[in-house]
Formats: sequence, C-alpha cells, structure tokens
Amino acid sequence: MKVEQALEGQNATGKPRHYAWVIVVITFLTLLAAAGVRAAPGVFIIPFEKEYGWSRADTSLVVGISILIFGLGGPLTGSLIERFGPRVIMLGGLVMVSLGLLPMLFMDSFWQFFLWWGVVVGIGTGLIANVLGTTIAHRWFRTNQGLIVGLFSAAASTGQLAFLPIMSALTVAINWRWAIGFGAIFAGLLILPVFLFMRNRPEDVNLKPIGDKGESAAAQNSDTRRYTLRQALKTRDFWLLAGGFFICGYTSNGLVGTHLIPHAVEHGFTQVQAAGAVGLMGLMNVVGTLGSGWLTDRYDSRKLLAIYYGFRAISIAVLPFILEYQYLLIFAVVYGLDWIATVPPTTALVARIYGKASLGILFGWIFFGHMLGASIAAYAGGFFRQILGDYHVIFISAALLGIIASGISLMINPSSLRNRTPEPLPSVGD
Repeated sequence: MKVEQALEGQNATGKPRHYAWVIVVITFLTLLAAAGVRAAPGVFIIPFEKEYGWSRADTSLVVGISILIFGLGGPLTGSLIERFGPRVIMLGGLVMVSLGLLPMLFMDSFWQFFLWWGVVVGIGTGLIANVLGTTIAHRWFRTNQGLIVGLFSAAASTGQLAFLPIMSALTVAINWRWAIGFGAIFAGLLILPVFLFMRNRPEDVNLKPIGDKGESAAAQNSDTRRYTLRQALKTRDFWLLAGGFFICGYTSNGLVGTHLIPHAVEHGFTQVQAAGAVGLMGLMNVVGTLGSGWLTDRYDSRKLLAIYYGFRAISIAVLPFILEYQYLLIFAVVYGLDWIATVPPTTALVARIYGKASLGILFGWIFFGHMLGASIAAYAGGFFRQILGDYHVIFISAALLGIIASGISLMINPSSLRNRTPEPLPSVGD
C-alpha cells in the first residue's frame, strides 16, 4: 500500500480524506518551524550583549541582514518551486536551518554569528516562507484559498507562540544555547516526514485539487494572464502593494518581532513575562489570520488592509507608554490580531490584478519588499536604541508609517488590469 493511501483514511461520513490535508499538516509544521526560528533574536539579543559584549546596533545589523536574505528567498522560492517543486525546497530549507543553528552553539566570534545566523539561517528560512505556503494553497485547493493561505500564515504565529516562551524559559533557566539547540532539533526532526509524505501536486497522487468541479483546464484557468516582474513594475498597483507590504514588514517582523522583548525587559518586565506577551500575541494572530482568510474570501481586500494597518498604527503608538503587565497583554491582543492578517488580502489582490499565473513570482517580490522593510526596522531599532537610550522614536515612526499604509491600501484599483493582457516586452533586437 502506498504511503499516501495509508494516510488518507476516512472522514466522519465514510468518504476518503483528501491527501491535500496531509499536505496542509506538513506545510503548517514546516512553516511553524521556520517562523519559530525567526523569532529567536528577541530571546538572544540581551544574552549576546552580556556574554560577548556585542553592541545592540551590531547584533541588530546581523539580524537585519538575515531578515533581508530571508526576504530574498521570496522571489527566488517562487522560481525554484516552479522548477523543483515544494518538496525539494522544503527539504533544502530545513537542512539549512539546522546546519545554521548547530554551529552557533560553539561560536566565539562575531563573524561566526554573521555567517551562521545572518547568512545560512537567513537562506534556510527564506526558502520556507509565505510564498511557499501561498503556492501550495493554490495548487491543492480551488475553493477557500483565502482560508488556507490564512492558515499557513497563522503558522508563523503558532511558531512564535510555541517557540518563544520555551526558548525564553530555556535561556533564563540554563542559557541561550539550549534555546538555539531546541530550534535546531525541531527543524531537523521535520526532515524525515517531509521527505516521506510531501507531494508537489495533486496529480502526483492521482487526485484533483479540493473544489475542482471537473471542468476543463480552460474553464478552470479562464484567467490566464501572466505578468513578468518587469511588466508589473510599470503598473501603479504593484508599487502600492509593495509599499504597503514594506511598511507591514517594518511594523511587524523587523521592529516588534525583533525588539519587543528587549524593550519590555528595559521597562521593568521579566524576559519570561515579555515572551509570554509575545506568545499571547502569536495566539491572537492565529485567530486574526484565520479570520482574515475567511474575510478575504468575502469582502473587499483593500478595506481589510486599511483596517488592519490602522489598528496596528494605534497599538504601536501606545507601546512606549505601557509600564504595567496587564496593559502589555492588552497590546498583545490588539496588535496580535493583525500581525500577519495582511497576507491573505494581499495575495488575493495580487492574484486578482495580475492573474493567478503571476502570483508566485510577483508576490515573491512583494514579499521581498516586506522583508526589506523588516530588515531596515531591525537595524534601525537597535541603532536608535543605542543612540537615544530607548525605542520610543522608532516606535512612533512605525505608527506613522502604519497610517500611511492604511491610505495606500485604499488607493489600489483591483480592476485596473482585469480586461487587459500584459503588454509584450520588446525583443532584444528592438
């Protein structure tokens, strides 16, 4: 009996389960592992300062470079998936994450931190990112794609929720090396199930995507528009989407994801309390991202993005003034609801404006814009903290950018290219 047949089983109605749900579980766990590893800087920034004497700015620079390399994985992953399939990409990413974390247990120089975390872990986690989840969702599902994309986006929150409290507890109780080792072991353990059970397409197991009504290929793919990056760069909506996602990265992974725990510790909270708040933030984002996927299938994605960025701006604006733990928890709830809730409406807009055939490559580059913003914020947070002594100015800058992103979202015109085919690119001889 084949592995996929053994795993399918039956649901409550007696019908065989679709193998797509096995793919969902494997993808979710893989994205969870990558996201959990990416959350580690919030745990090790202060311990690195104490043990190695590295400045906050220097450590933040390496974190920022790692985020930037992670972001470059977006457009590269889109192309690599088309060539090699999700299975190979997932395996490669997990191997690189493990190989990047393990040497950190023995490092004694700054260049080693730069190499292993900044480069190797950056590449490994870049291969396992939102572009991978989005592509898999559109390959295996014809209906409820927004909900599945939301589920995969929520994996980042779940990774943060599961990893940060554990890594913080290990760091406080023993030292930071145990926290890094935990991430390496978790990523390594996923290599075997991905190798055994992951499949690239429904056709690999003689199935059709969930929701496929048996229509002809032409009917299922009536929107066959395909825009290259060069063609999309000539359109206003691409820059609006990329600009909004740049701010999304600046105000999420880069600033809050990297510096919230150090900021909270410097405001009198313990590291375990701060990690607990971040864990609550991750839990609320599971709710928010799944809800965002459901809403994206039903409502105007532009208005959803405007609301998400608006609430994010408000929550970040009050963060410098939070001095009591109950208010930090309230921040975690409000902010957490839209941490990555922006992903489902953004991918829906890209598919609607440029066609689903363009989703992988164009969302990959838009995702790079997200991580470019995150990279800048990660470094800027540490730099201004070192210069000014606190994070207040950089948090206020994030709040102002959130308001701008809210306005940008409403300027997007999803129908601008709907009835147009991409203009042909000039030939080399033109």
